[in-house]
Amino acid sequence: MPVAPSPHYMPLAAGQARQLLKALADPIRIQVVEALGGGERCVCELTAELGLAQSKLSFHLKVMKEAGLIEAREEGRWTYYQLQPELLGQLGAWLASLACQASRIPALTCGSS
Repeated sequence: MPVAPSPHYMPLAAGQARQLLKALADPIRIQVVEALGGGERCVCELTAELGLAQSKLSFHLKVMKEAGLIEAREEGRWTYYQLQPELLGQLGAWLASLACQASRIPALTCGSS
């Protein structure tokens, strides 16, 4: 059963969706998204929870930040990260839009003119 696009979010442009999907294509970054799904987290919490060296985690956080998936704020010597729910909602709306279109458009018959 197709999923209708969310009325709360406008779907992304295809180029932006590709950028986000590329940023999400790494298993470590998916783990970061899941960890941040519970709310804002300090980088020290993320390194401990994910069992990653800070340098490795920093690389992945940089990729995600450049894609717009997360936002960072500094407080003293610590950096706190949070997901950008609006952007995730827009990505979800883009995927839902594709699902709706795909279920309504039949294939052309091969060899027909």
